[in-house]
Amino acid sequence: MIPLRRLTADDRPRLRQFWIEHWGDEMMIAHGEVFYPNQLDGFVVERGSDWLGLITFVIREHAMEITSLDSLSQRRGVGTALMDKAIDEARRQNCQRVFLTTTNDNLYALGFYQRRGFELCALHRGAVNESRKAKPSIPVIGMNRVPLRDEIELELKL
Repeated sequence: MIPLRRLTADDRPRLRQFWIEHWGDEMMIAHGEVFYPNQLDGFVVERGSDWLGLITFVIREHAMEITSLDSLSQRRGVGTALMDKAIDEARRQNCQRVFLTTTNDNLYALGFYQRRGFELCALHRGAVNESRKAKPSIPVIGMNRVPLRDEIELELKL
């Protein structure tokens, strides 16, 4: 079993720094909405003082939106443990669905989420190009040398 805990207010500065280091900025943009660490709930996996992974989310209108999922220890169950914990929390909060947005270049994430029961539910063509106007640090070429331009929404109905 992978030990994880809920993020606390004391974690906010570290979460902000984590996002800067791993996402290039202290904000996330998805479907035109800007997210900041102090607006989000989440869980973290730690070993000693090191963060091995974290998931952040917001719950609104009977739905949990996952805003970030990071595992710094790939293929060791960290991402799965975090996702399972978030889904349990969504059920506990009486959410009807869990959803998230990823980008067209993130082939690994698309497989990861679909293997866990998420289904593609929307394609937002050009959304990343729009987000880049507010967050110029978003690269033009993404993972796997794929042009980074679209958002893909996935959902898991509960």
